[in-house]
Amino acid sequence: MRILVSTVGSRGDVQPFVALSLGLQAAGHEVTLSTAQRFAPLAAEHGLPFLPTTDALLDLMDHPVVRQGLETLTSIGPIVRQMPRLVRLVGHTQAALVADSWSAVQQVRPDLIVFHPKAFWGPSFAHHIGARAVRAALQPFFVPTGERPLPSMPSPPLGPIYNRLSYAPVRLGMAVSVRNYLADWRRETGGVIPPSAVTTVHGYSRHLVPEPADWPTSAVVSGEWPLPEPDWKPPPSLESFLNSGPPPVYVGFGSMAGRDPEQTTRIVVEALRAAGVRGVLATGWGGMTAHELGPDLAVVESAPHGQLFPRCAAVVHHGGAGTTHAGLRAGRPTVICPFFGDQPFWGRRVHDLGVGPEPIRQTELTPARLAAAVHHATTSASVRERAEALGTAIRSEGGVETAVRWIERMAST
Repeated sequence: MRILVSTVGSRGDVQPFVALSLGLQAAGHEVTLSTAQRFAPLAAEHGLPFLPTTDALLDLMDHPVVRQGLETLTSIGPIVRQMPRLVRLVGHTQAALVADSWSAVQQVRPDLIVFHPKAFWGPSFAHHIGARAVRAALQPFFVPTGERPLPSMPSPPLGPIYNRLSYAPVRLGMAVSVRNYLADWRRETGGVIPPSAVTTVHGYSRHLVPEPADWPTSAVVSGEWPLPEPDWKPPPSLESFLNSGPPPVYVGFGSMAGRDPEQTTRIVVEALRAAGVRGVLATGWGGMTAHELGPDLAVVESAPHGQLFPRCAAVVHHGGAGTTHAGLRAGRPTVICPFFGDQPFWGRRVHDLGVGPEPIRQTELTPARLAAAVHHATTSASVRERAEALGTAIRSEGGVETAVRWIERMAST
């Protein structure tokens, strides 16, 4: 098949789709990745044909005002209140994304479009050219189930009917996006919005979030899609630090810059020292500052999680789906300090599975709270044993291979 893989968002929204694209390519398909121009080097590094879309949405997400607004999106109430404002802010960038993505479809003329949920145009574009479409989701937000409510919704014991109905806001939000942002495309092409249900493959571990028994056959959890990492040697200073004492605690908040990186750094440093542990601080894209912090701490901008995490005693991070899986795949106790979106959900799952303490929201982060969480993660034998067992299970899943086989089966029916 000719396959177009379309994704939108930060590196956490792109890297798993690179891994999935490589799996589809290895199975003999002609695969083209389409996402923001910023990720062209990542595609080139892995030899993937690439068609760019605008970086405008990423540029907008980097704006401090937008970041501050996003930090309030921790539950369904703030999401509903903020959504009209966010829709207005991203309107012009969505129009550019639709245009660039339609250009990619016209160039590839795919038999199949595999699309991230934020690439909401996937089903309409596929229907218009007579192709198939498969939604590839990294969170369990899109297929209703009676077993549990939508993760961002309250969880009263009201049973299966409430649980299923709780997914309505997501369906409504997606429908609004399709109706508003595809209006010009529909007028220009005569395209329509297909009425059929969307086939969905979920790229996360079933050991972390089990597959509901009442899902339709058009939905599956395949396991996570980790991207193979290149051989990496720590810089000499980091290698020396790792070898000079007990395993440190990794702390990094990725692209989540927060409102005050210096304040965040101060909290982290005080907490690690209060917990009596060494630390590796990943400054990322502005999440923390990189000052000289003392012999008990090492600072890196970034490092391959799959190679650094196994050398750490525990990991502390913002709770993105990819970083959560990386820490648990390494079998390490995990402390999640979420900002917004799906991050609080992954924090709850970590705690519910007994592989880390309760999540601490970034707005509630203090040295004392973080120190207590780190102490628990690094001293509890039961937490360590459960994390190691979960890591073994996640490493055995083969999520990319399972997803490829399932996509092929769905595309042939």
